[in-house]
Amino acid sequence: TDLLFAAITKMGGVWAHNRRKTIEWKILGLLAAGSIPASLVTSSVLHSIVVHKEELNTIITTLLGTALILTSVALLFKKEFQQVGRRLGNNVFPTWSRWRGAATVLTGVILGVLVTMTSVGAGALGAAMLFFLYPGLPAARIVGTDIAHAVPLTAVAGLGHLQMGTVDFVLLGSLLLGSLPGIYLGSHLSTKVPEKIMRPILASMLMLIGVKFMW
Repeated sequence: TDLLFAAITKMGGVWAHNRRKTIEWKILGLLAAGSIPASLVTSSVLHSIVVHKEELNTIITTLLGTALILTSVALLFKKEFQQVGRRLGNNVFPTWSRWRGAATVLTGVILGVLVTMTSVGAGALGAAMLFFLYPGLPAARIVGTDIAHAVPLTAVAGLGHLQMGTVDFVLLGSLLLGSLPGIYLGSHLSTKVPEKIMRPILASMLMLIGVKFMW
């Protein structure tokens, strides 16, 4: 349900970023080359494995908690990821650029599995990975590319869950109905609340929820 909700609500973001030309389509293609097949395979495995419902719930909630904690870390240390990526590229691995394409596809594979299993990872975690891989890219292009990649990934993963019968359409409709005023309110608050205040609050919330899921 959350995957389809994300796919629908992020479409507006893709349209806005495309108008501002802040989407790196080549990077998006490399990410999708890894994430879409990984999502399809993961959905197929989830659909075919014979496992007790409670055991599967335990696996998913543990992975979900892990993904939320990783996402909170990515939010808190976004600039540090960028600095480490730049330092490694310039000093430690000067020939790193020739492997960047393969690393981007591998990043897509990781995100494809993680997002399909937990619905988490297509946002802040994906952006943190791109900051590490492409430290010289402006933040707006990282964000735009990350959002544009999230739409096909969450759509494919969501449709895979739809085939498994794990989508609640009443809940999806309620979420979409609530998102309209939420997006309006959030777009106004984002210009008034500084990022240095909002980011630690959001990261702390994700960390607490992640810990709750794991334990």
